[in-house]
Amino acid sequence: MLKPGLNESYDVIVIGSGVGGLTAAALLTKAGYRVCVLEKEPHAGGYLAGFRRKNFLFDTAIHWLNQYGPGGLICRIFDLVGKDYPTAVPQQRIRRYMGNNFNYLLTNNPDEWRDQLIKEYPHEEKGIRRFFASAKKIGRSFKEFNTVFRSKENMTTWEKISSGYKTFRFVIPFIPYVMYSGEKGLKKGLNKFFKDPGLHRIFASEHELIGCFVPIGWAYYGDFQSPPKGGSQMIPKWLQHNIESRGGQVLFQSKVTDIIVEDNQAKGVHFLHRNKAYTFKSRYVIAANDIETIYEKMLPAEAIPAKLKEKLRQAELYTSSVTLSIALDCPAEQLGFNEEMIHLVDENLPFDAYSNGNPETVEVSVLAATVRDKTLCPEHQGTLTIYMPAEMKYMDEWKTSRDADGNYVRGEAYKELKQKIAEKLIARVEDKIAPGLKSHILFYEVATPVTHYRYTGNKNGTMMGARPGRANMQAKIAHYQTPVRNLILGGHWAELGGGVPIAVKAGANAAFLIFKKERPSLFKSMARYMDGKALVEEPLLHPEFSNDQYPFSTAPTPSERAKRREAQV
Repeated sequence: MLKPGLNESYDVIVIGSGVGGLTAAALLTKAGYRVCVLEKEPHAGGYLAGFRRKNFLFDTAIHWLNQYGPGGLICRIFDLVGKDYPTAVPQQRIRRYMGNNFNYLLTNNPDEWRDQLIKEYPHEEKGIRRFFASAKKIGRSFKEFNTVFRSKENMTTWEKISSGYKTFRFVIPFIPYVMYSGEKGLKKGLNKFFKDPGLHRIFASEHELIGCFVPIGWAYYGDFQSPPKGGSQMIPKWLQHNIESRGGQVLFQSKVTDIIVEDNQAKGVHFLHRNKAYTFKSRYVIAANDIETIYEKMLPAEAIPAKLKEKLRQAELYTSSVTLSIALDCPAEQLGFNEEMIHLVDENLPFDAYSNGNPETVEVSVLAATVRDKTLCPEHQGTLTIYMPAEMKYMDEWKTSRDADGNYVRGEAYKELKQKIAEKLIARVEDKIAPGLKSHILFYEVATPVTHYRYTGNKNGTMMGARPGRANMQAKIAHYQTPVRNLILGGHWAELGGGVPIAVKAGANAAFLIFKKERPSLFKSMARYMDGKALVEEPLLHPEFSNDQYPFSTAPTPSERAKRREAQV
């Protein structure tokens, strides 16, 4: 049975409770729309959902944030929802570049690393200075680009022209370097700055020159943040709280099977709630889930042109991952970890070795979240997350099989494979970073591309959807308006790129499309704010936007509750 208070008719149904879907729903409910979010899992958040094992909390993947500081895109949108959103923690120690013969730390003062490199490679001083100066220009572009927020569908012709000019200004610092990708391109690009092999080896696992610049550029402008206290799952919990406090509904274990289409217009959905069939009608549907699932499984075959579906099948996607979540019997600091994410690489391997799926050669990222947030684990203990890029096609789809419905069947061969990979990753980290690591492991959980696919439904378990790049741009992969009227995309597929800022942007723009059509005065007020032409008070004081406040109370983490119980005994 459905929970009390649910209706069979809504203004907007949102498919998926990732950050994109929740952001759209939070803005719409604050404007008085009757909204229901349908989520196939038992909790909200998508890749930010996190999970609990015993009294340990883990983020679903390695998470660092950007655009989540004062004036950042995320904060500017969340300010519209409520002022009490979970605050991110600015990072000081950001990224450690670790190889067999180098160990460098990038902090929020990148000039420290620049000067260290100059001291070690004095004959390359001019090139090193130019390299860091180029990175700083790219960082400035990202910093200034957060007002280029609205989608083209949310703009007038003149606004599109103005936005195009701003976009051109954004890409100017990138233009000299965009062609340098792949093994030969990366080497040629780095040679523009320095030729010493020792400097080249620092960036051995990068696939393009711009990828070398971006972390340094963001660091110059303080745009690295750690998730809020309690982990990244605090973000979807806060959004869910705001939706439900304003009369919206978030219904879990509810898998949408079909989008109802009449006269080429979305009219609602059919879904299964705990295996029982239901139908909800609505005036709009915002789909914040996998696009191929929407277009090829949830809609009538004739609703989407075959050419568009084929383009989407060929889209270049971000990879998936193997993510290893480890509980430690000691603080992570005791094993040598600090706030920064460590990127571990063997710089002497062939170029393809860093992305071939082999756990003994790929670049590995390691993060100890409990260094910054002690509430994630019991006292005097810690957590560690080990991450490696991976693809679904590895080892015949991870030695799984398929059932009659196409679902992955995970047998003993699958379990043995992921266990073997986990052990190899732990051995690498123990050997290069944390001697004695194995003896401090209480337990660990392994997520593979199959895991990510099961919980998110994203094609091939991709972490973030479609990659930025010429091919996807020319194919016009990213879009909000679908061929079906009143069916709007509101997740990662609406934009190229990934991460929390893109998801928040996608969800907000999906809501703005409805405001533009039905609440033009409110839309104009929000557009002025997002374009940097008005303060947040303008939309907040608009008569069509609720000013009711529903303070969000952060619940104690499992470790905090356990500590309180112990104190009471």
